[in-house]
Order: sequence, then C-alpha cells, then structure tokens
Amino acid sequence: MDATDAAADGLQAFLVGGTVRDRLLGLPVNDRDWVVVGATPAQMLRAGFRQVGADFPVFLHPQTNEEYALARTERKTAPGYRGFVVHAEPSVTLEQDLARRDLTINAMAQAADGRLIDPHGGARDLQQRVLRHVGAAFAEDPVRILRVARFAARFADFRVAPETLALMRDMVAAGEVDALVPERVWQELARGLMEATPSRMFELLRDCGALRALLPEVDRLWGVPQPPEHHPEIDTGVHLMRVLDESARVHAPLAVRFACLCHDLGKGTTPAEQWPRHIGHEQRSVRLTRLVCERLKVPVHCRELAELAAREHGHVHASLSLEAAALLRLLERCDALRRPERFADLLLACECDARGRLGFERRDYPQRPRLLQALAFARSVDTAAVAQRFATLGQSGPQIGEAIHAARIDALRQGFAATA
Repeated sequence: MDATDAAADGLQAFLVGGTVRDRLLGLPVNDRDWVVVGATPAQMLRAGFRQVGADFPVFLHPQTNEEYALARTERKTAPGYRGFVVHAEPSVTLEQDLARRDLTINAMAQAADGRLIDPHGGARDLQQRVLRHVGAAFAEDPVRILRVARFAARFADFRVAPETLALMRDMVAAGEVDALVPERVWQELARGLMEATPSRMFELLRDCGALRALLPEVDRLWGVPQPPEHHPEIDTGVHLMRVLDESARVHAPLAVRFACLCHDLGKGTTPAEQWPRHIGHEQRSVRLTRLVCERLKVPVHCRELAELAAREHGHVHASLSLEAAALLRLLERCDALRRPERFADLLLACECDARGRLGFERRDYPQRPRLLQALAFARSVDTAAVAQRFATLGQSGPQIGEAIHAARIDALRQGFAATA
C-alpha cells in the first residue's frame, strides 16, 4: 500500500519530513515517513495497519512496516520535551501538523501525485542552505536545540538563521535544556557524533550556550592553551573539534568518536598557572569522562573505550620509543590480549588525536601499525604449551604466569628483530 492505495481506502497519506527534504536534496532516502489526514485509529486498523507508540497514534504498514502517523497538534503543559498533550483526530489538517515541526526544511509534505506542500518555505531554505525554525512552537521543545545542532553537523554548508540562533539562546537562558532527560541528550549527541562534520554540532551548542549546560567538561576546553611545539592550533577546544572531524573522515564507529570527545577533558581543569603544560591531565580526563558517562547514561562499550583513551593516549603516542617489556605492559594495561578489537579502536582514536593538530592532518601515525604488530607477536605465544611445560616442572600458578609473561616479551623482541 502506498499513498495511492491509502487514498483508495479513504485514507489521505502524505510523505513528510526528512523523506521530502532528502528527495529535494537528491540524497538517498532509506526510510519513508507518512502522515495520514482525516482518519481515525479504527480506520487504520481496519485497513490492516498495526498500532505502535503510546504517546500518539502511529501505525505500521502491513507490508512495508513504514510508519504512518495520524496528523496531530501538540500543546505545551510542562517544562521539558515530555511536557506535551497530543491532539490527533480527523479534523487536524496537514498544515496544522506541519506547523508543529522544528525546521522549515523538515516541514514539507508530498502528495500522491507528487505535489509539494510547503507552507513555511522549506524548499527556499534548502536552496539557500538555511536552517530556520518553523514558528514560535519551536521554543516549547528543548530537544530541538540538539536537533538543529545535529543538522548543522550533517549539512556542513548550511547556516543557522539568526532568528533561530537567537531563539535557541533564549531557550537556554530560560533553563529549558535543564529539563532534558539524559537518555535523550545522549541519543541526539550520539547521532550528531556520527554525522559528517561533528564539530559543527558542538560549536553551535557552544554558540547558543547549551554546551555549558549539557557538557561543561567539553565547554571549558576553549581558551585553554597547549604547548605550540606539539599543538600548532594551541587552543584545546579547537584541537578537539579537529579530532572529531578527523574521526568522521575515517568513518570511525561511535565508540571511537566518543573516545575522541573525552580524551582531553582533564585539560579543562588544569590550573591557569600551569598552562600551557597539562601534567597529570590523563587521570583528570578519566575522572571527568566517568562523570559524563554516569550523567548521560552512556552505553558501556562507549564508556570503557573513552576511559581507556583518556588514560592511555599519551602512552600510545610515546610508544615508538618503548622496548619489548614496556610494550607488553602497555598491552596488558589496555587488556589488549583479551580484547584486541577494543585495542584496535583505541589506536584509531589515538591516530585521530594525533592528526587533529594543525599541519598534521595527513601525517603517518606509525604507532598504530607498530602496536598492532606488537599485539600479534604477544598473542602468538602458545600459553597452554608454556603452562604445561612449567607445570611438569612443579611450578605453581604465579610462576607459570611469570613464565608466560617472559615468553611474550621474548616473542616481542624476536618478532621486531626479525622485521627490522
């Protein structure tokens, strides 16, 4: 059943939102969203749709599983994004439904005959590359601040309309972002981190004041200097944005991008009298990363990698000078022998960090292949054979562990000697 089939069943269905936007931009459309006008839940069920969602009537198509939502309006009743009463009934028009949406580029619809319904100038704003709010109702939902920032990260050549930025600042000043629940903040931040230019999300959140409220650990990095011989860009916040965009350039997974976000948080708490040096910032970064993860309820795999990167990125950068025993200690601290995939993600985050410096964007990062090679050498040791050999000599558990450790160091020495 498509829009034409829905019409045949007495249902007026329109493609809406991102589906229409991406079609007009010539982008691939993976998921289609529909709005149905003039229908009741009973009619949808009779047509074979399955109802989902408790907050407002959304239905799944019986064949395609695409979402069809009844046209609705919303009324603000309390602070935060949950403080709404939803009104959905056959009298709600398509134009009323579109008027409650966030940005003009997301407030367009397309009829079955291809006709564009664009009451708020979304097509014009697409052409002019502008992110503009639809109307005053934008201010009722603080999640929309995060959504605009996420769209800024997705569409790097779009600018935010001045009146929209001013409204976002007013919302922050009114304390609206304080009512956001952690799960929704994390959801939007995670999606923004996975966009093409994640730096734009954080720069816009900082510009409107929301970053200070949501992620003060990140916000305080701007204006903090670093040693110019290592960081020609100097400013820690500027460096962080370059690291995030490098993680996007190499198509890093979410856990790596989040680790990049958190790796230098401790520099924001370095006393000013110690600038531009940041002695001990790694442990401070670990502590702050834990606070962020607890506050936003970050998934375990993202939290673990972020803490690991915060603690070990300096050691990874310095690993070219490490001998076999020190290399093995690094591998063991990172639990690389048991979790090689996570160790590979750590090295990718460190490479993004190294390349997130002015003039270092395309430099080689030999630490990554060398440490992966070191891990391969260490894992090549047949630990069962070593354990059996020493057990026959009457050696105990700790002694066997020491023998395995020594065998791995020897494997590292021999391996690197053979490849020299």
